[in-house]
Amino acid sequence: MKILVTGAAGFIGFHLSKALLARGDEVVGLDNLNDYYDVSLKQNRLAQLEDKPGFTFYKLDLGDHPAMANFFSHHNFDVVVNLAAQAGVRYSLENPHAYINSNLVGFTNILEGCRHSQVKHLVFASSSSVYGLNTKIPFSVHDNVDHPLSLYAATKKANELMAHTYSHLYGIPTTGLRFFSVYGPWGRPDMALFLFTKAILAGQPINVFNVGKMKRDFTYIDDIVEGVMCVLDKIPTPNPNWSGDLPDPASSKAPYKLYNIGNNQPVELIYFIEVLESCLGIQAKKNMLPMQPGDVPINYADLDELSEDVGFKPNTSIEVGVKKFVNWYREYYQIPST
Repeated sequence: MKILVTGAAGFIGFHLSKALLARGDEVVGLDNLNDYYDVSLKQNRLAQLEDKPGFTFYKLDLGDHPAMANFFSHHNFDVVVNLAAQAGVRYSLENPHAYINSNLVGFTNILEGCRHSQVKHLVFASSSSVYGLNTKIPFSVHDNVDHPLSLYAATKKANELMAHTYSHLYGIPTTGLRFFSVYGPWGRPDMALFLFTKAILAGQPINVFNVGKMKRDFTYIDDIVEGVMCVLDKIPTPNPNWSGDLPDPASSKAPYKLYNIGNNQPVELIYFIEVLESCLGIQAKKNMLPMQPGDVPINYADLDELSEDVGFKPNTSIEVGVKKFVNWYREYYQIPST
């Protein structure tokens, strides 16, 4: 297939593109290479992809409507996987306009591109953050998610609504994926594991929010990629049992579907840190802090829907995944083992 991956220089986009190329797909990567975090990391990810046959890269900003319309007019894609977005819960408190331009305006341009070029399947990244104030766990795609706690979460919820509208109006098969705390090699420097590793190796204290009592469904990148690839090959169809009397948020009379992709095994942040300390062979200095605005105490993915539909089952433990990240980090930054 010919597949567009937006955010191809990003963490998940890079790993997904590599896996798609390995199975023989043609991949067109798109990214604006913004400086939200270290651009050289994005460029080094891209360098690995550009060495592989079947990969083409375009530097474009999703929010640039004329450029995106022109781009889609010159390509016909079987599948579009939209992973490009302004990420980060806490950053959305500081720079809200970045989220509107990328996550709302940019996603509109993706939807319009899919509409006008008859894309067969749009797969897009949502987030576990949409569950917001929900307290019933594990979080199910069948639950209402109308109480987000950050603008980032609100934009992801908006993406789900926008995608459903285009699926209903224009028959575009769309699948939304709610990712849960993704980590692994080549990860984002603003994420907890990267921040903790960098600080611990430098002998600096780490900030531990909610005194380490938060629980996260940390999901290793290989499991995320496996789930995405299973889903992009399964084009959604209308749910014949869907009823407006009891509307199911996860499906529709339109060809629309939502899935969680997580590990289904949330762990306390403090245990996650203990595993990291063990892998590094260094005890962390900890600043114990209260919960931050926009954060949630727990995220926990119900995977029943994804398991039933595509047979997905995560199989990477925290202990194995953190070790792989630490090994990559030491090699990438040329830090010898102690």
